[in-house]
Amino acid sequence: MYIIGSILVSDDITDEHFACNLSACKGACCWEGDYGAPLEADELEILDEIYPAVSPYLTEAGRAAIAEQGRYVRNGNSHDTTLVDGGACAYMTLDATGTAQCGIEQAYNDGRIDWKKPISCHLYPIRVKKNPQTGFEALNYDVWDICSAACSRGKREKIRIYEFAKPALIRKYGSEWYEELVAAAEREQ
Repeated sequence: MYIIGSILVSDDITDEHFACNLSACKGACCWEGDYGAPLEADELEILDEIYPAVSPYLTEAGRAAIAEQGRYVRNGNSHDTTLVDGGACAYMTLDATGTAQCGIEQAYNDGRIDWKKPISCHLYPIRVKKNPQTGFEALNYDVWDICSAACSRGKREKIRIYEFAKPALIRKYGSEWYEELVAAAEREQ
């Protein structure tokens, strides 16, 4: 375990290999599971603001689910993205090959909005667990069998989780924090 600033980082994030392999999994993390993507508190307002620009990128089923349930749903003490009939994320679309795409990210790539997508999606397979009493955040590796091809690709290409997630980690914590993580990881290897 590393402590970088006030962030606890699991050894798995610096030790395990991972590199998304969308040609193998087709983005199954966007439609598998029991809940939508976890959202941070400040992301709720962002989703409300950008939804008019994102809506044209979504499927009819996604727009209908959002109209019925809202742009996000409560999950205990937090919020997640809305799901279509308990399955796919309402913000998910499919490309011509049947690979999941994010409607939010498509709007971002087209310059319609300036927010890439929920940070939990960008960080995946890293999951953030917050402790409200201590103020600490813990970063853990979310092991999921649908990502086995990503693990194999990461091993083959010698890409560790923190290297794969570099843009997302910098987006969330900043480049100085990321460089501290790299230095700590390199000291241990």
